Amino acid sequence: MIVLTRPQIEALLDLPKAACAVEHAYRAASMGRVTLPPVGHITFPPLHADCHIKYGYLEGAETFAIKVATGFPQNAQQGLPTGNGLVLVMSARTGAVEAILHDEMVLTDIRTGLGGAIASRALSRPTAQRLLVVGTGPQAARQIEAHAALLPGLTHIQVWGRDASAARRLVGEITVPADLTMAPDLESAVRHADIMVTATGATAPLIKTEWIRPGTHITAVGADAPGKQELPTDLVAAADILVADLIPQCLNHGEFSHAVHAAKMDASRVTELGTFLHAPDIIQRKTTDISIADLTGIAAQDIAIADLVLATWHAQNP
Repeated sequence: MIVLTRPQIEALLDLPKAACAVEHAYRAASMGRVTLPPVGHITFPPLHADCHIKYGYLEGAETFAIKVATGFPQNAQQGLPTGNGLVLVMSARTGAVEAILHDEMVLTDIRTGLGGAIASRALSRPTAQRLLVVGTGPQAARQIEAHAALLPGLTHIQVWGRDASAARRLVGEITVPADLTMAPDLESAVRHADIMVTATGATAPLIKTEWIRPGTHITAVGADAPGKQELPTDLVAAADILVADLIPQCLNHGEFSHAVHAAKMDASRVTELGTFLHAPDIIQRKTTDISIADLTGIAAQDIAIADLVLATWHAQNP
C-alpha cells in the first residue's frame, strides 16, 4: 500500500496535466461514465464547520476513490489549517486499499481551483482581461493561480475580502503574470470585472444584482454545502446562461438551489459543464450575456487528480 504525505503529493503534481485530467473528468461525468453517489455531509453548527465525503468510480478504471475533506474556519484563531482531509484509492477489482493520499486538503483545493478556471475559460468572453476574486482563504489563492495559468489573457486580478488585512496578505503571497492588487471597494470591483469568482463560506449574498454589468461571467465555488450562498437569488434567476458541474447536486445544495427552491428559476435552464465542454455549440453566448457557473465539486475531479498523482508516483518508482 502506498502512503503519501502532502509535501510528497505537491511534488508530484503538474498543473497543466492536472487541468487536462479535471476537464476530462467533467466530460466523463456528464457522459454518464462516472458513478457519483450523493455527497455525504456532516455539519458542526456551533463551529460553522463541515465535513464532505465524496466518492465515485470512473467506468473501466482499475481503482475508485473516496475523498474526505473538512472545513473548520475557526481553526485559524488557533493557528491551525482550516481545511484537512485525505483520499483513499481502492482497487475496483478486489476492494483492497491501494493508496492513502494524506493531502491535508491540497488536492481538493487544487482541483477546485482548476475547475473554476476551466469553467471561466469556457464561459467568459474571449476578450476578458479583468478578474475579481471574492475571498481570501486557501481556495481564493488557488483560484487566482489557476485562472492566471489557464487564462493568459488576464491582465488585471483583484482580490476582495471582508478582512482587508487578509486580502492584503494574500496579494503579497502570490506571484502571477497579471497585475495583482487588493480591491478596496467591492461594488466598484464587481462593476469593472469581466470575470468574478466567489470563493467564500458565506451564508448570505455578498454582492448585489445591480452591480453586475452585461457580459460578466461569474464562477461560484463557495456554496458546496447546504446553507451556503454567495449570489443573490434574483441574479441567478436573471442570468442568461446557467452551468452546473453536476446538475442534481447543484439543485440540491449549490448556488442554483436557492433560486429553484424559491420558484424563481426553472431547473431545465441549467446545462452541465461537462456537456458544454464536450459540445460548446449547445450554448450560443452573446457579448452581453451574464453567465454563472455553479461548482459544488464532484468526485470525478477527486478521482482524476488522485489517479494523476499515483500515475506520476509509479512512473518515478517503477
